[in-house]
Amino acid sequence: MTKSRDDLRTGIGLRLPHLAVVAATRPTANWLEIHPENFLANPHARELLEEIADHYAISVHTVGVSIGSAGGIDAAHLKRVRALVDRLDPVLVSGHLAWSTHKGAYLNDLLPLPYNEQVLDLLVRHVGEVQDGLGRRYLVENPSTYVGIRGSIMTEPEFLGELAQRTGCGLLCDVSNIHVSGTNLGFDPVAYLEAFPAEQVAEMHLGGYTPEADPADPGAELLIDTHAAPIADPAWRLYARAVARFGATPTLIEWDSALPPFATLQNEAAKADTLAAAVLGWEVRHARAG
Repeated sequence: MTKSRDDLRTGIGLRLPHLAVVAATRPTANWLEIHPENFLANPHARELLEEIADHYAISVHTVGVSIGSAGGIDAAHLKRVRALVDRLDPVLVSGHLAWSTHKGAYLNDLLPLPYNEQVLDLLVRHVGEVQDGLGRRYLVENPSTYVGIRGSIMTEPEFLGELAQRTGCGLLCDVSNIHVSGTNLGFDPVAYLEAFPAEQVAEMHLGGYTPEADPADPGAELLIDTHAAPIADPAWRLYARAVARFGATPTLIEWDSALPPFATLQNEAAKADTLAAAVLGWEVRHARAG
């Protein structure tokens, strides 16, 4: 099934526990987003995914490309991702403004970067390699942040805007990450959103977070981007502002841990569609799969 980006509304992150039921029952969904690393060494899951891709528009969201790693892009990994991307022909391909590899080891975290010219030059080279290696435009996502880094001379929106301008990449605005980072670091999420480079935004994300005690500040609380809970009210309110700023933009519901039934994700996607339609003054259209 071929769809253009303009046909997409709110999609659902497809995780391995839901793979078989989606393949067997084809539940209603506007589109589905996958992490390619879940399928590269899992032939059975890849077979089910390829069957699903015949009936749904697919987006690919990488978690192991690591554009911020000083050691460079893993060419072998990028080649494997390219093979899957070529097979699926996704409508969007994206990844994170972060680093997650060191000396060949893959870390189970998306680690932050200082925002300065040296790091920007590094990322410009790496994003160019990724776009050349994948043969298509790559979207870069703003991270969830828990610490500030000395040496930053640009704000995150400024850094992302420069990266997009110099490479031609697109941007993925994770609205929930803005709320998480703003709460943790003490900045205004609305002001951040207003500074975000609107022209390059090609996708948005919404995900749940988990409050935890801050070990560095007794009595204080951190928000952790767990993707293990429903989307909270502050993120929904910020999403309404994002729709007003960016217009009709494909949005993804992310839920990676403590997965609920697929119907719960459908309800979250329908809520996002209804909210976006209200902001834009549109009539809500029901999603159709297949």
